[in-house]
Amino acid sequence: MSQYQFQVTGMSCGHCVRAVEEAVQGVDPAAQVKVELAQGQVQVESTQPREAVAAAIADAGYTVQ
Repeated sequence: MSQYQFQVTGMSCGHCVRAVEEAVQGVDPAAQVKVELAQGQVQVESTQPREAVAAAIADAGYTVQ
């Protein structure tokens, strides 16, 4: 598994946290996702490539930097 950290904008509430978690787990059901809402950070431990995880977050409607 690889660990990734993303700076994500557009998250503002608990619904956003769940949406990001579900998006990441949609590409890797075993992924571990930790969202720091106040800092706009998402930490992911996944077997998928970084690009696939970032694309899943972006597809959920958030900007990944």
